[in-house]
Amino acid sequence: MLQPSRTKYRKEMKGRMKGLSNRGNSLTVGDFAMQTLVRYRLTGNQLEAARKTIVRETKRKGKIWLRVFPNKPITHKPAEVRMGGGKGDVDHYVAVVKPGRIIMELGGVDEATARLAFKKASAKLPIKVRFIKKGGELL
Repeated sequence: MLQPSRTKYRKEMKGRMKGLSNRGNSLTVGDFAMQTLVRYRLTGNQLEAARKTIVRETKRKGKIWLRVFPNKPITHKPAEVRMGGGKGDVDHYVAVVKPGRIIMELGGVDEATARLAFKKASAKLPIKVRFIKKGGELL
């Protein structure tokens, strides 16, 4: 499961996810990429499931770059606990993505293989994504 090795503070406030992605919205290292069209909090398990699907589909050819990392802690109080008593313990970590953010990049494979791999990986994610290639349009 993806999570940070250490953080400055154990718990964070929820925050807001308004606006478009200003950073990480263009291809940098790969030839093909998966770009988000909605805002969401992706968990480490969701990202890992998508990554494994791409690895399996490309038969370990090429290279994958994960462009987001789950470093925001999400807290959760146990079931049937009364109000008060402070904030709950850290349950899991999420990566906050906004529209336009590149989630993964892929290089070293042909376009047909990359399209199929990203299509299968997008089925593992609960968000709407699109396939982009180097030199193509961006959001």
